[in-house]
Amino acid sequence: MNVPSFFARPGVQTTIIPVGKGIPFGVERVFNSQVGIGGAYGAWGESYDNTTLQHFVEERLGRPLREEDRMNLSELGFLRRHHVPRLSQEEHLEVEVEVGARLLREAAQACGWKPEEVEGVLIGMSGPVSDDYVERICQRAGIPEHALKVSVHKACDGSMGALHLALNPELTAHTNVENIAEALRGRKVLVGGIEGLSRFAGQSQDAYALQLFGNGASAIGIIPGESIHFLTGKAHEAYDEQGVLAVRMDYPHSRATMLEISQEGPHHIRVAGLMHEPEDGSPVSMAGPMGMVKLFVRTGVQVVTEVYRAYRRLMERLGRPDQSFAVAIVHHANYKINQLKAKHLRREGVNLPMPWLLSEFGNVSAASNLIAFLRELPRLRPGDHILFDGFGAGTYYDVLAVALGG
Repeated sequence: MNVPSFFARPGVQTTIIPVGKGIPFGVERVFNSQVGIGGAYGAWGESYDNTTLQHFVEERLGRPLREEDRMNLSELGFLRRHHVPRLSQEEHLEVEVEVGARLLREAAQACGWKPEEVEGVLIGMSGPVSDDYVERICQRAGIPEHALKVSVHKACDGSMGALHLALNPELTAHTNVENIAEALRGRKVLVGGIEGLSRFAGQSQDAYALQLFGNGASAIGIIPGESIHFLTGKAHEAYDEQGVLAVRMDYPHSRATMLEISQEGPHHIRVAGLMHEPEDGSPVSMAGPMGMVKLFVRTGVQVVTEVYRAYRRLMERLGRPDQSFAVAIVHHANYKINQLKAKHLRREGVNLPMPWLLSEFGNVSAASNLIAFLRELPRLRPGDHILFDGFGAGTYYDVLAVALGG
């Protein structure tokens, strides 16, 4: 199947970031005035379809792609992904800071906010281009220095971990940092995921990673307690002992505990997850698509089932037993994982609408949930209940049920 590039999608604003020979960048704004939530999402780099991608992968590998390493990407739900050419570290930094700053400005403007009105920014990132990335993009976007900034490193679960932190006061109630959800309640907050995976995976010789991952970014503007209300949720960690999806930690971590929450500066908190790192020091090493299925489905079904049952009990207590989820926004790891997850959930009596909404991107890690949410946002109504399901290497899970305001 051939689909147009994301850059050709109606409503996408395109420009060229003046780095190297020029890096294409596209962004789309979305706003739902009824629920008071909006945001922006996009990608940067050349858009490769599944045919032209092979040349890019072979150039990065420095050899032909072996037949046994070729993935059926259409079957996995991915028809295109975005990659940048080889750049210096300084050029990568400039590109990704500019992307992040533009994304934050676009997300704020989608909500009718000025950047200087934003009081919190929480960003999920798998392999940040710099330790102070969130601070850099906020400064360039014009967001005040005193705004609370939270960097979340939980691989593909990063943006859902960020949203969970913004809404659930229990997550930082007993830590050495301020209670993030309490601090942000009633304030204008941007939550997102920004993933320069072309840079990160491009340093690897893993053929699966080079075919699967691509650049992507998303951010939504919310007012916790007004435009979005937390109902119930669960954060869960289960260390990937076998390294089925091993990821290098390009961020501060002591390697002594699973999840570390630290105060990095007066207005910057870091949430960093321990990863099973590749033994050869490369950025990422995958055991293959079936390895990812085994890694994420079993525990993922367990966590979603627990949250779903807690949600049902809550609705019973509130006298609303017929209330159900309008949609489940699930990380787009790949279509087969989501299909299998839905099948196993049905066996547990959990039936959730889990649409596949991303085809013009590859696996964009922490950006995927909020891109999917923004694509579903125009169809949502005040009072709708949404299940967010995030999961990522490490392994990390953040599943939460929310109600939309209006």
